[in-house]
Parts: sequence; C-alpha cells; structure tokens
Amino acid sequence: MSPVGPQVRVAIVDDSKSQREGWALLLSSQPDLLVVGQAGDGAQALALARREPIDVLVMDIQMPRVNGLVAAGRISADARVAELGRPPRIVLVTAIDLDAYVPGAAMAGAYAVLYKDVDPEGLFETIREAAAYRGE
Repeated sequence: MSPVGPQVRVAIVDDSKSQREGWALLLSSQPDLLVVGQAGDGAQALALARREPIDVLVMDIQMPRVNGLVAAGRISADARVAELGRPPRIVLVTAIDLDAYVPGAAMAGAYAVLYKDVDPEGLFETIREAAAYRGE
C-alpha cells in the first residue's frame, strides 16, 4: 500500500501512445501518484518539464528525434526546468539490454533504469523512492 502524504507528480514519456496510456492507467490506480503529463519523445519531454512541475519522469530510452538518455541530460541541466523547483528525478525504461544503458543513464543524471516489463509494484516503489530521494 502507498504511504499517506502529498501526491507524487509523474510524467510519462514514450513514443508508443498505448504504452503511455497503459502506464497512466496503472499509475492512476495509486492514490499517491498523479500523472501530470505525457510526451512522445525527448524534445516533448523537455518542453513538458519546462512548463509543468514534475517529481518523477518515467521515460523510454529508445525514442525517435531525441532519445531518453539525451533528454535526461538536457532536463537535468536545464535552467528553465530548475526555475520550477527541483528538477524531476528520471526513471529510464528499456525493452532491451538494460546493462548497456546503466553507465550512460548515470552520466545523464537518471535515478534508475528499469525494464519496461517491470511488475507494477516494482514500478510504484521505484517512483516513490525517486520522489523521496534528496541526493547524497
């Protein structure tokens, strides 16, 4: 069960509309998780993060135009995103070869990298942990 407290503001970024909608439905089942936006690629994710305060951004790595690794780095370092408060914690997801992305994800400032088929409880837990993370 989720802890009682303020809602975690989550955005979902994936080039698959059905993936985004599925995750939005899943996350909306949790009273402490609020989906505040969706985007179809990394460029749209940056635009969303510049206009909407987001606690956790769940983003696919493999996307056209601007992939998740590039977008994570841009969002983490963007001055306009920082003006809204703490930059979002980024949870990257991939369907293939998780280990190949971990070093790049860490360099881009991502909190975690998960397989897309992560079980719901694992996804919820990672989002909650990312939202609570305050740094070293």
